[in-house]
Amino acid sequence: MKNKEHTRQVRDTVVKKFKAGFGYKKISQALNIPRSTVQAIILKWKEYQTTANLPRPGRPSKLSAHTRRRLISDAAKRPMITLDELQRSTAEVGDSVHRTTISCILHKSGLYGRFLKDIHKKCCLKFATSHLGDTPNMWKKVLWSDETKMELFGNNAKRYVWRKSNTAEHTIPTVKHGDGSIMVWACFSSAGTGKMVKIDGKMDGAKYRTILEENLMESAKDLRLGRRFVFQQDNDPKHKAKSTMEWFKNKHIQVLEWPSQSPDLNPIENLWKELKTAVHKCSPSNLTELELFCKEEWEKISVSRCAKLIETYSKRLTTKAKGRKVQVLLSQGTVSVLFMHSNPRDTYPLSAGHQIAFGIMVIKWYLHCGCAVGVTVQ
Repeated sequence: MKNKEHTRQVRDTVVKKFKAGFGYKKISQALNIPRSTVQAIILKWKEYQTTANLPRPGRPSKLSAHTRRRLISDAAKRPMITLDELQRSTAEVGDSVHRTTISCILHKSGLYGRFLKDIHKKCCLKFATSHLGDTPNMWKKVLWSDETKMELFGNNAKRYVWRKSNTAEHTIPTVKHGDGSIMVWACFSSAGTGKMVKIDGKMDGAKYRTILEENLMESAKDLRLGRRFVFQQDNDPKHKAKSTMEWFKNKHIQVLEWPSQSPDLNPIENLWKELKTAVHKCSPSNLTELELFCKEEWEKISVSRCAKLIETYSKRLTTKAKGRKVQVLLSQGTVSVLFMHSNPRDTYPLSAGHQIAFGIMVIKWYLHCGCAVGVTVQ
């Protein structure tokens, strides 16, 4: 049972009498409190120079000091990294925490998240809404691509082995000067995974075109996409360079218009997460093994998994398009009225289902009144 906590006034009186030369016993008798309490108050005052309540330690942190330092370091080195990516990286080393926990850690260190510009938000929304009506067959023709970083020991911070005492076998080698990672480029479609290539050195426009020249058409052929497939890439300057776009034109390859700052729209992100988990289980000990395991595990990704990602892509777009405005144009005779409805609370967007239900309700009512109705969704 917790002992009674004395008021700040009592504690101040204890210190005041102690400064006046009173001993612990006399202070205890004068204030009618235990001698041990007097001693505790004075010892605390001597150490902290205050009689106020100190902050309680609270619940222990969910993340170790090492993981917190790693999060801060990753965010500082890669300013464009997302909370989802940081959350995945912590989960891969056994620390599963919510995105808000990671956000608080970064905020305390003085790091704050990037802010999407209005133009980026509008472009993402425009892409999602403009493709809501696309059939699954359209997405089956798309060859998705991206680059990602694969770390050698990023997931292997701590490993245990069975061995005899005083032996140095099975020790984990260390990598100096931060060279424990590789960059890879890969592509996939609903028919399965395409080629994966390790990027040697710094990527530039010429190197990117070489990767495309040696792997793009071959991947499309292996996946039986036909000549009219659509290629997806992000808006990296190397990807959108004039010489690169001319290469696509000369090869008669249609490139999907892609909104900036929208990795969540690319289904290959799901495969990257699964690949990194699988490679971690292989425990590569050097960069050669890391590259080998990356390619092996990439090829092991099933066709059904790839097909499922593409089959559900429309749901991904619907989620992105949540919170849109429903506009109903009502006309009767020479009079036209634009009726618009949207959820006023931005923190809780109106779902697509509720928007459709609302639109149908309004349309039925006005058709009943003999109006001509037109509906647009923004």
